[in-house]
Order: sequence, then C-alpha cells, then structure tokens
Amino acid sequence: QLQLVESGGGLVQPGGSLRLSCAASGFTLDDYAIGWYRQAPGKEREGVSCIDSSDSSTYYADSVKGRFTISRDNAKNTVYLQMNSLKPEDTAVYYCAARPSCSTNPKILVGSWGQGTQVTVSS
Repeated sequence: QLQLVESGGGLVQPGGSLRLSCAASGFTLDDYAIGWYRQAPGKEREGVSCIDSSDSSTYYADSVKGRFTISRDNAKNTVYLQMNSLKPEDTAVYYCAARPSCSTNPKILVGSWGQGTQVTVSS
C-alpha cells in the first residue's frame, strides 16, 4: 500500500525556517512525482511545490518561489521541503502526495493523502 508520512512542522517566527519531510513506505518514492500541498483554515488545499521522478525537475507556486526548495533523497526514500523566510501567510497544514507527474492535474494523485504536518508562523 502506497503510504506517505509528513513530519517536521512546528511553530516558527516570521523570517524563520523549517524543513518538512515526506517519507514513503510500501513503494519506491522515486517512481513518482511528489507534490507538496498546504491548506490554511477556511481555504482550499493548494499546490506548493512538485518534484518529478524522471529528471527531478522542480516546480513552485509563485507565492513560495525563491523561499522554498524541494528535494529528494532516494537512499532515504524521502522528499524534503526546505522553507526559508517564512511568513504568517505560510501558516497551514502541509501535505505531500504522489502524482503521476508534475505536469498532470495536481488534483490527480496516486494513493491517498497523509495526515499532514502543521506549520504555524507567528511571533
């Protein structure tokens, strides 16, 4: 069964950094594109970043471009999201999900959502 587990969230002050992890079990993470999403209270879930399986091309939402970096460690079967210069508007529950590729509809997933990890940016 394809399963992803997110971790690394927490409370951080504006301007701070966090690194989120997305660990895979039951499958080889490198076989799929992996997307990071977030959902703030009262808002729809939105795509934040994606890393492709074929050539590890990366993609970012405009709101996080230049601040967030997605990467994968195939040896650890884990994808990371390094988040720098965090802003209060980055506060949300962050999820990772497997996708057929980063160029497909971000709502088309392989498997189901994980439990997410809470990121709160506040002074």
